[in-house]
Amino acid sequence: MDTRFPFVDWFRNASPYINAHRGRTFVILMEGEAIASQRGEQLIQDLALLHSLGVRLVVVFGIRPQVQAALQKAGVAPRLVAGRWVADSAVMAQVEQVASHQRLWLEARLSLGLPSTPLHGVDLSVISGNLVTAKPLGVREGVDFDRSGEVRRVRAGAIEGLLEKGSVVLLPPLGFSSTGEVFDLDAADVAHHAAVALNADKLILLGESEGLANEQGALLRQLSPDEAEPRLAAAEQGGELARHLQAACSAAREGVARTHLLCWRNHDALLGELFTRDGVGTMITEHRYEQLRPATLSDIAGLLDLLEPLERRGMLVARSRERLEHEIDDYLVIERDGMVIGCAALHVFAQADIAELACVAVHTSYQGGERGERLVQAIEQRAHRLGVGAIFVLTTHTAHWFAERGFASASIDDLPLLKRETYNQARKSKVLIKALA
Repeated sequence: MDTRFPFVDWFRNASPYINAHRGRTFVILMEGEAIASQRGEQLIQDLALLHSLGVRLVVVFGIRPQVQAALQKAGVAPRLVAGRWVADSAVMAQVEQVASHQRLWLEARLSLGLPSTPLHGVDLSVISGNLVTAKPLGVREGVDFDRSGEVRRVRAGAIEGLLEKGSVVLLPPLGFSSTGEVFDLDAADVAHHAAVALNADKLILLGESEGLANEQGALLRQLSPDEAEPRLAAAEQGGELARHLQAACSAAREGVARTHLLCWRNHDALLGELFTRDGVGTMITEHRYEQLRPATLSDIAGLLDLLEPLERRGMLVARSRERLEHEIDDYLVIERDGMVIGCAALHVFAQADIAELACVAVHTSYQGGERGERLVQAIEQRAHRLGVGAIFVLTTHTAHWFAERGFASASIDDLPLLKRETYNQARKSKVLIKALA
């Protein structure tokens, strides 16, 4: 009996990411709302799993809802200016108490190792301390923010030493000054500065939002900081989305390879983002997660994997490894996180004013978008730069698709001599031609 377990396939597909993340430094922000909810326990288990897989973890935690509840209970009404508390002595008394309680709770949960729990057998050393120095916000637009502060410096060397010893580093939204004062900090700002100071591989911000969406409500998987910043201007000042976007965009510009906006309400958000190719949230990065570029010899294996199913179905003519190696300079590929998911080639004929658009292919998991059109447009641009007056395509399955993109039906006699001589009569491919302006 063939018993299949979906988890096994997922685990196999996750293996490249397990290897890629081992030894990497991730800074992860858990907002207070996540900790206060039932998701807090699950997130801690996910953190323990990441640690067991060799990820170096710096965890920043927020305390805003817990402090608000404590202030209300104490009868203290804080003054809010541009989304920040004016942290006077009454407010700071509650901030310090809540931060200490929250840190102890997190350390206790990360130490849990009973046989009946997911953390059984996981040996975690959790360290916190005076690892962030701060300075006061001071007086801004006539408002004295008292002990509300901003990050002055993250002690990257000390944190690196702790990470090298296998510890998980815990950072509260507090900073310490050289005069011995304690300042209330924005947790997202702490996470941003920690990620930059440590040259972290990822900054992950767990908040209320699922990520960023377009006008139709569809999730945007990847944006550059320039593309994300208009949304920052539209976000509520001092609100969580504004704080997270500011941290993500700044970190991306300052060298953090990838920043991620995830929703803590999604049970699978953290692991789904890290161990699947497409993820579940929005990534903000200066580096293109998906790019269209000229092919190189290192893409041969990916091209063979992409083309083989289409060749088996008769949609493409079979191409050997040797042929691909010989013609590799003719190809463009779309690469997504290290995987070739699309390709197209331009074969130019000597002494002919026409070239062949060939081998247009997009992986089945990524069809339905605009990738095929992007490939054809890029090939047309390459042909135009080479001074080619027209391009033709031979197809058995997709004549209608090419016709929608300006290709017109033609005959074998319209092909270059060499192509006419090698035309496969058995396939009966349709000929379509497009003149280039």
